[in-house]
This record gives sequence, C-alpha cells and structure tokens, in this order.
Amino acid sequence: MRTSYSALETFKICPLKYKFSQIDKIKGEKSKEAVFGSVIHSALRFMFTKNPLFPTIDEVLNYFSDIWSGESLTLKIPENQTDSYLEEGKKILRKFFLKNQPWNFNIVDLESRFEVIIEDPNQKESHILAGIIDRVDKPTDDTYEIIDYKTSRRMPSQDFVDKNLQLSIYNLGLVKRWTHISPDQVTLSLYFLEHGEKLSSKRSSDDLASTKNQILLAIKDIRERERSSEFPPTPGPWCGFCPYRPICPMWKHLYKKEDAPSDEEIKSIIRDYFEAKNSVLGQYDKIEMLQAKIHHYLDEKGLERIFGPDGYITRRTAEKKNYDLERARVMLQPLGLWQEVLKVDEKKLEKILKTLPEQKQKKFDGIVKDIKKVSTLTISRKRLQIEKDL
Repeated sequence: MRTSYSALETFKICPLKYKFSQIDKIKGEKSKEAVFGSVIHSALRFMFTKNPLFPTIDEVLNYFSDIWSGESLTLKIPENQTDSYLEEGKKILRKFFLKNQPWNFNIVDLESRFEVIIEDPNQKESHILAGIIDRVDKPTDDTYEIIDYKTSRRMPSQDFVDKNLQLSIYNLGLVKRWTHISPDQVTLSLYFLEHGEKLSSKRSSDDLASTKNQILLAIKDIRERERSSEFPPTPGPWCGFCPYRPICPMWKHLYKKEDAPSDEEIKSIIRDYFEAKNSVLGQYDKIEMLQAKIHHYLDEKGLERIFGPDGYITRRTAEKKNYDLERARVMLQPLGLWQEVLKVDEKKLEKILKTLPEQKQKKFDGIVKDIKKVSTLTISRKRLQIEKDL
C-alpha cells in the first residue's frame, strides 16, 4: 500500500471520508480554509527562496495577494470574506517575517519530498509512506530541524507535539533520505503562524520504531475494513470543512431537497421524538415506537442522520462482542488477570484484552460467540443554517 500522513489522519478522523477520497477517488472541493492555508504555505516557500536574493516583505505580500486573488475567484468566495482572508494572511506573513528574516537561517530544503518503505514482517509485505516536509534547516554542522507550518487558531500542548504522528513520520523521511543522520540529530517543530510561536520536540530510534508499528496497525485496520466494506462515518467538528457532506449518510438528508422538505411524515416523527425525549415520565413506549420508525426511515433512505425543525438525530452503530466467559476464565487465570473480570461484563474483558500483546489478543478471537451491532439514537437541538428550508 502507498499512503501518507494525511491519508492516515483522514482514516483516523473519519473512515468514510478516507474511503471517499482514497479508495473511491472522489474529488472534493477544497474549503476556503484549506486553500488559504495552502496559499500561506506558498508565500512562505517564496519568502525563503534565494534567487539570487531573498525577497523583501513587500514582495512576499504581493506574491500572497496575487495567488489569493486568483484562488478566491475560483472558489467564488464573497468579496467581504475574500478581503478578510487577505488581511489576515498579510498580518500572519508580516508577523512571521519580523521574527524570521530568511537570511538568518541555513535552509537545506523547502517542500522536501520523501518516501519511506515500511516492512511488515508478519504479513511479509512492504508499504510506501510518502510526504512533503515544509522546511528543513541546518542550525549547526551536525543538527537538523524539520519545520511544519500550521495556520490553525488553536495552539496545542507540548504533549501533543511530543506524540505528534506527522512529525514522527517526517523524522522517518529525513533519516531515510539522508542515511548519515541519526534521529537524535533532528529537532521537530510545529510553527503556529497565528500565534507566532514554535513548539519543538525530538524522537529516539525507539520512538521511530514505535511509529512504524503504529503505521502498520493503521494499515492493517484499513485492509480489514476494505475486506468487510465497513467504513463508518464519524461526525465531528471536522464535518464543517468536509467536501463529502452531500453524499455522507450523516448529512445527505440535509442536502436532498427532494426528500427532506417534502417528507412531512418523518418531520412529524422527529418533532414527536424531540417532545417525547423532553418529557421525564410516561413516554418510554412512545419513544420506543418513534425510535423504530426512525430506524426504518434511516434504513430505507440509506441515512445515518436526519434533520428536522427542532434539530437533528444521529444514529451510531457499534459492535458488541459476546464472549464465552468460561473459556475466557481458563485463558486469563494463568495470566493472573481473571480476578479483574470476575464482577464485570464484556466491556471490562475487552478493555483488559487490549492490554495484551497482539499475538495473545488473537487467541481470544476464538472465544467470541457472536458479534452484535447495537444502534443508538442521539439528538442535538442545534439548528444548522442550511436547515432554513426544512
């Protein structure tokens, strides 16, 4: 398999988005936020390009303005938003230039491409991990620094940077490309442009070995989902920037105007369901009946979320394993772990199994009597702007 950090991160956040983009190869329109970040990155690359002199700040700002103007026209962004992003970009670039004059750095490479071969000894196959590093500096004769620019407004904790998979992958890429470099010679940095702050970290050889295992586990999960064709949607804040909302089962009810506005029956069921959930007593039978109707509608329409005048309802489906507890006892007692599950259910058993080495975990697959899929409905009273026609 050929993959990248962005593909693995997409899979981690939302398996269905991964399927749409990486397997089905459906091209989605980039959000204005993504395009803005891309244009900022282009301007920073230009800033550090010596040809034969480094550009002035005015040249950098003009370069950014020209590219952004063209991109905003392509995206058909409203003029007031276009101007806001333009001013924001200029502010970011000015702040960065004042703290990071390009002639003060020894730049080794910009937008450095790499490929790393990850060997899977268990499956006896190889995978290619590819990527592009924003910038590589050489602060001293025997040290290197990988810098990745971030346009996000939130600056995370140091712990996030220390465990960041993207930086670990970039470290793998650099030591693979230049084999004379050892991991401890490399500093890994995320530069948060909105704040003008840089957070740095390092990785050891053991850390990079762990990163490879983490990648192999993700690839294994992807392969298993490919065989079962199960790529569930995972709604979250990232949905606001996702180009696949119109075809996602969590959102397409909102976009299918031919269904949603005209289907008075389901709108009435949603309204009744919200009212029943608001009542404290005496509504259990009614809630159960409405849930059955909602599940039927979701199955019939191929949806996982429906929208009504009072908010929206989301169906979440999870697998629940039913273990043969007697066989589990026989297997766990020699390991000294059975006492921990004596007074608990399968959830605690499954939690304990995850602490075992992978090879031992596989032995417990044989004591799973069956796997049930359990669906639950959750409600949100948040009304989205696009719901005005519902």
